[in-house]
Amino acid sequence: MKNILKSIPIILLLLSNSLAAQEIISIGKAEVISNLKKNNLALKISLQEFYAAKADYKQTNAVFLPNITASHTGISTTNPLMAFGSKLNQGILTQNDFNPALLNNPTQTQNFATKIEIQQPLINLDGFYQRKAAKSKMEAMSLKTERTTDYMALEVLQAYMQLQLAYKAIGVLEKALETAEVHQKIATNNLQQGFMLKADVLSVAIRVTEVKNQLQVAKSNMQNASNYLSFLMQTKEDVVYKPSEELTVVSFDKEPILISENRADIKAMQLAKKGYEALNKADKMAFLPRLNAFGSYEMYDNKLLQGAANGYLIGAQLSWDIFKGSQRFGKAQKSKAALEKSKLSYNQYVAKSNLEFQKAKRQLADAKNSLELNKLALQQSEESLRIRKNRFKEGLEKTADLLVSETQFAQKELAYYQTIYQYNFTQAYLDFLTKQ
Repeated sequence: MKNILKSIPIILLLLSNSLAAQEIISIGKAEVISNLKKNNLALKISLQEFYAAKADYKQTNAVFLPNITASHTGISTTNPLMAFGSKLNQGILTQNDFNPALLNNPTQTQNFATKIEIQQPLINLDGFYQRKAAKSKMEAMSLKTERTTDYMALEVLQAYMQLQLAYKAIGVLEKALETAEVHQKIATNNLQQGFMLKADVLSVAIRVTEVKNQLQVAKSNMQNASNYLSFLMQTKEDVVYKPSEELTVVSFDKEPILISENRADIKAMQLAKKGYEALNKADKMAFLPRLNAFGSYEMYDNKLLQGAANGYLIGAQLSWDIFKGSQRFGKAQKSKAALEKSKLSYNQYVAKSNLEFQKAKRQLADAKNSLELNKLALQQSEESLRIRKNRFKEGLEKTADLLVSETQFAQKELAYYQTIYQYNFTQAYLDFLTKQ
């Protein structure tokens, strides 16, 4: 037990050194946004999703671009048909090769064939609509990436405001602690001179302990806000960020009026709906025939990588899958259901966005009203505390009443800064909702 007690100061010293070793970095909103756009993982993930959709769209080039393959095949055979055909392709047949004995029992024959094949789609209507669907998806993913950037900018702005609020809370509580400790000294002196009861001195000591505890919680909140900011920007976690801009009332330039259909996420849903329409048409066009051209150029020889004889083949094919066991009917019905679902989802999303907009407008009005009332309450509380302090120094005020005034003033000051944060963030959120 003695060893444990001896080690406690060492542990506390190490913890203190660890906290002191953390680097404090001043940072502004513009730098926060810049770091977010460069390093945020959510934005990088969204960008990769766009690249995947772009790659899917590139694959649909096969609808009008040819498919070209090349091969070189070598065989050795005594099969009568294969032996005769190989010599025929090589152009080396002689009169003796028509001898029935040689036809039925040919000698070992070697054949090396080099072949280049081309398949060219001509009319594939379902493929054309699938390409349109892939293009709509790619454009939708581009808009989704843009909206994700807007959302993460709002998220990092909120984190920055929370950091500002945390530092304000620390400032308020440090000032409250300093005042409480001064009053504790006064109360102790008054006790020694017989002007105050011990119970009143204990009340002041309790107040000091409470403020210290609140201050510790505020510092933890500041550390949490700083760490979250580091996470969003993907920077070092062993630093403590300090906002270079004070938490003050900010007024945005434009007054939000309506939700715009040109907002990136709403346009993305429009494009998604357009993509489902194209897929449904593609499934319907699958009932129609397809026209494809094909051709090949072939070289034959009985030696490796030679081509003494050659020939070509060109043609066109009209194919029509008349019935595939009702598979296409089911697929068309499924794509139609997906189309109807996308329409309903779009209407629901727009309605919900308008609902959020109206709610945010009311929250802004409430925050503005609270800001004015809390400012007035703070001024009144400050004046009340000033009067009680003066009376307490003269021994004309009860300790309990002074403690109540101090607590009330600290609460009003914290509430005022909380309202500033709420007002600023609600404006930013409204700007996010109405951004085009």
